[in-house]
Amino acid sequence: MDWARQIHIKTPAEIAIMREAGRVNAEVLGTVKALLKPGVSTADLNAAAEEVLRKHNCFSPFKGYGHPPFPTSITVSINRELVHGIPKKDRKLRDGDIVSIDCGTVLDGYVADSALSAGVGEISPKARALLEVTEGALHAGIQMMRVGNRTGDVGAAIQQYVESRGYHVTREYTGHGVGRQMHEGPQVPNYGKPGTGLPLKQGMTIALEPMVLVGTHATRVLPDQWTVVSADGSLTAHFEHSVAVTAGDPLILTVP
Repeated sequence: MDWARQIHIKTPAEIAIMREAGRVNAEVLGTVKALLKPGVSTADLNAAAEEVLRKHNCFSPFKGYGHPPFPTSITVSINRELVHGIPKKDRKLRDGDIVSIDCGTVLDGYVADSALSAGVGEISPKARALLEVTEGALHAGIQMMRVGNRTGDVGAAIQQYVESRGYHVTREYTGHGVGRQMHEGPQVPNYGKPGTGLPLKQGMTIALEPMVLVGTHATRVLPDQWTVVSADGSLTAHFEHSVAVTAGDPLILTVP
């Protein structure tokens, strides 16, 4: 994909629609997070997400996406699973799990995309620290989403935040433009060099999504052709917001 050619600058009216889609997406994630209890199946989480989407006459761009087509409306990734985990009836949550939920919402032809990670029951201090660092890295990146900065400034901020705390960012999977489609330009890796990459312009809308691993940045894909896991089996976490570049402060679109 030629990411530079796929950049769509949004008008204020388009950003307003994305903000409404983002509110729905936040409601989905909040609903699912409240269900994270031992014994709940990951299919149950997907069903709850779809109920919220239907209530708002929305749908997820995830379902049917890609090859093979992704079968559900959200991804549910547990512990070593970094992203793209497929919800299943026989996959039950257990006390101490870290669960990453990713969802997209389409409203009036525009997409909002966000993710969170949370613990099930009592989680270890190691797991809690990983969640705090990953969410902190997301906000470090968001603060760089300003006119005059470049995509490399955003990636560098995320990378520095994560690696200075002893963790690792994935190299294979990145943040991306979002809006008219789920994946637009620019591509925004979770690493980079300040002053490099494409300039950020008012009206850009980008899904930033730090994906952080405890043991190594290396990953592999399971035989289902979707689920990405840490190569060494160590814990992972994932947070994401869709963010608009404005004339002033960054605007987070995927909050209640």
